[in-house]
Amino acid sequence: MTDDWLPDLDPASGAKYTVIADALAAAIDRGTLPGGARLPPQRDLAARLGVDLTTVTRAYDAARRRGLIEARGRAGSFVRAPQRVEIADLARVDTGMNLPPELPGGLLARTIAETVGSLLLDASPLRLQYQAMGGSAEDRAAGVRFLDAMGLPAEADQLILAAGGQNALHAILSNTLLPGYAVLCCRFVYSGFRALAQRIGIRLVGLDRLDAASIAAACAADPLIRAIYLVPTNDNPTAETLDEDARRAIAATAIRYHLQVIEDDAYGPLAVAPLAPVAVHAPDHSWHIASASKIISPALRVAFVRAPNVAAAVQLAMQIHQTAVMPPPLNAAMLSRWIDDGTATRLIAAMRDEASRRQALAASLLDGLDFTAHPQGYHLWLRLPGAIAPNDLADAMRPTGLSVMPADRFSVDGAPANAIRVSLGGLADDDQLIRALRILRGHAGAAI
Repeated sequence: MTDDWLPDLDPASGAKYTVIADALAAAIDRGTLPGGARLPPQRDLAARLGVDLTTVTRAYDAARRRGLIEARGRAGSFVRAPQRVEIADLARVDTGMNLPPELPGGLLARTIAETVGSLLLDASPLRLQYQAMGGSAEDRAAGVRFLDAMGLPAEADQLILAAGGQNALHAILSNTLLPGYAVLCCRFVYSGFRALAQRIGIRLVGLDRLDAASIAAACAADPLIRAIYLVPTNDNPTAETLDEDARRAIAATAIRYHLQVIEDDAYGPLAVAPLAPVAVHAPDHSWHIASASKIISPALRVAFVRAPNVAAAVQLAMQIHQTAVMPPPLNAAMLSRWIDDGTATRLIAAMRDEASRRQALAASLLDGLDFTAHPQGYHLWLRLPGAIAPNDLADAMRPTGLSVMPADRFSVDGAPANAIRVSLGGLADDDQLIRALRILRGHAGAAI
């Protein structure tokens, strides 16, 4: 029993039971109270703190609602052991999704539990009803503030909520392009976008480099090109990032050739030094998508879409309503609250730190191999020696739980390439990740 644990009650910090619950959470985060530790009996803790028994009871109840502790009848209350979620189990059936890492100490799960409880107690009952088409005024206003922090000005009337980035992409393609039209993109492209284009009947024209000269040449050769798709920061899968000059040049070329820019900015806020989105330089030609799924959690099925103008936003809202109706209202309410109270910024920072730490591990263990990675990204693009077949390597790595996708999963034209995308976020702890990366190096480095 951890009967020596005693929180410091600062009367200026709020209600005593809340202070005790917060202190309990902090002790668990620091490891002072490890998973499985038995807590002091409520009467003992109340006596030592000089407070009423009901105060400690309320504190323990609050901690239970946050998912921090559990009651075991006469045995007492115990710190909940962190649930070991093997995201790698999902990686084995991954169809191209890039998995964010799990935050240490169950931070995300606890934050969600606390926020949902608070929303259900405090929020308007309308939060549990169907929402306005395109999103409530409150949620769109939060989206405007979120995009403003990314350096992208927007008006609430041109911003629409979608049920995640994939839903946003589907709605944009369905609403703005006809079957047979073509979209320019990188030769290796996010597999979810490739699948949508195939389903809708839109051709993808892959370029080795997404630059002004290549775009101009492609437009001259194909009169049915109508748009450009890009992931400006930490491209999935190639991990490339467009610099400021490239963004300006792509925007200018899109304006010149009357192309729409579909900017899938899934990873932008993770960068330590983020660059202005392409939409800043071509606001009247751009669809900018800012999703919570990659930068916070896939459990948050909310994306903010900035349309080129109000009329386009209305059309997109109708398209989203016809397919997904709306994003999950509690998801939208949670994200809006997190944007307003700073929780979103803190969670994104925690994701950034964890991604940076994993990238540093990978850089050390894969030193000498030919790969591209973003220092705050979740993946890397590893080019293989000619003697190694990407699909064979992906099969060999499957037992390790490391998500390895061969280049042909992302290829626009089907041409083979000796490369793989390695996702660093799918393994729960460093021991597993280090072991998997060492095995990967053993396979990839053997042919060097």
